[in-house]
Amino acid sequence: MNILELIEKRYSTKKYNADKTIPQEKIEALKEILRLSPSSINIQPWKFTFVQNPEIKAKLASVSMHNTEKVNQAPLLVVFSVADDLNAFQKVVENELPQARSDWYKQIKATMPEADLKIWLSKQVYIALGVGLTASIALGLDSTPMEGIESDKYMDILNMTAYKPLFAMAVGYASEDDFNRIEATPKSRRLQESVIETI
Repeated sequence: MNILELIEKRYSTKKYNADKTIPQEKIEALKEILRLSPSSINIQPWKFTFVQNPEIKAKLASVSMHNTEKVNQAPLLVVFSVADDLNAFQKVVENELPQARSDWYKQIKATMPEADLKIWLSKQVYIALGVGLTASIALGLDSTPMEGIESDKYMDILNMTAYKPLFAMAVGYASEDDFNRIEATPKSRRLQESVIETI
């Protein structure tokens, strides 16, 4: 199946088969794919938390607004978090990235207002979400992007201090009676001529 066919097949799953587990090799592949996600100046301001523990997942489900059932049903929840403590993240950059990248980040941090810097870093995490959604369908998995989470409560449950959860992605296998399946609810997108301009 080529990339176009995969994207045509992908949709946001609304109901998961809670009894079907994901092979661990697919989870490990998804971890590595997310690690390899692109970001501006290769800054990588993220943390991806893979939650399979049912008790932790249930706690997160309870603070996931309208996504509670999906989080409980899906065998895997990936939480996408952004560096929130900028001083702590600067040490990460200094210790883990090449000197040129570290110098570039220091220059940006010194000249950009903190609020703008945090917005810029958050945008990089959204790139990784796109990679994760595409990777999931390529691995034969269904997924749901979810901004509907209570970020501060996620932080508490996951014992995070330097990173802040932005959104999550449920991953698993769609239930056969999921009303949002392509067969039941065809994909709805604007016409190509409305969104693509060729010059």
